Amino acid sequence: MVQRLTEVSAPDGRTLGVAQWGDPDGSAVFVLHGIPGSRNVRPRDEEAIQRAGLRLVTYDRPGYGASHRQPGRRVVDCAQDVAAIADALGLDRFAVSGFCGGAPHALAVAACLDGRVTAAECQGGLAPFGAEGLDWWAGMSPEGVAEFGWALDGERALHENLMRLAEEKLAGMALDQANLHAAPDGQAGAELAGPDAVREFVNAKRGGFTAGIWGRVDDNLAVLAGWGFSLDEIAVPVTIRYGARDTEISPGHGAWLGAHIPDAKVVVDPDGGHFIDPATWIEELRALVAAG
Repeated sequence: MVQRLTEVSAPDGRTLGVAQWGDPDGSAVFVLHGIPGSRNVRPRDEEAIQRAGLRLVTYDRPGYGASHRQPGRRVVDCAQDVAAIADALGLDRFAVSGFCGGAPHALAVAACLDGRVTAAECQGGLAPFGAEGLDWWAGMSPEGVAEFGWALDGERALHENLMRLAEEKLAGMALDQANLHAAPDGQAGAELAGPDAVREFVNAKRGGFTAGIWGRVDDNLAVLAGWGFSLDEIAVPVTIRYGARDTEISPGHGAWLGAHIPDAKVVVDPDGGHFIDPATWIEELRALVAAG
């Protein structure tokens, strides 16, 4: 089952762009994209998703892709959007996985929809800004430090700088493997092997810009602000995964989350970076389903 775009109404009338991948009768997992991203970010191999018995649900967070913007949104606000999507798709129970900037949102869903969420997972996720006992900036990529620094300067400064950055990124997104192999953290290794993989990667990333830059702006502001829920509220099984060699988000973020989420399972890849290869990703999603 591939449904690249289904429009769902949020409780306040906004439109949410939703996609589904894999087995229509499989175990449902919401996969929440990073910053930036879109509903097209998921493991590429459709047949492998089906063989794993997974029904993956992705969506554009407000301001990305086909989803209307929600100015001033907080991380916790995504829970009502996920609930609306689950209702529209007839999903009573589901797991949730978030990557990088999507990880706080996955935790929000787990905290607020614990009667429906079977298990949650954070992959290379961010910890709360200002978390006690964590040097939030240490080990973060220079690009990440710059972007979150603009966010601390306010919405206007962030928007202006991200507009400039988006124009540069889109101009440089040529569909050739040589160009993308310059991506940081080995991103263009197994993940981008071959022209089809490169094309999928570019399309997924470009999807994060189709509605403009406001989704990325609001994501950055939301991550730095109070998330709107407490980690102590999470009562479902949580797995924290991160690579010990992550050069985008410090492994310290994952370690902090693992130490502050009740009964969290922590899985560290000693040789891993920020990104994971598609086959491993699917296996991790299968393990997430089993955890619930």
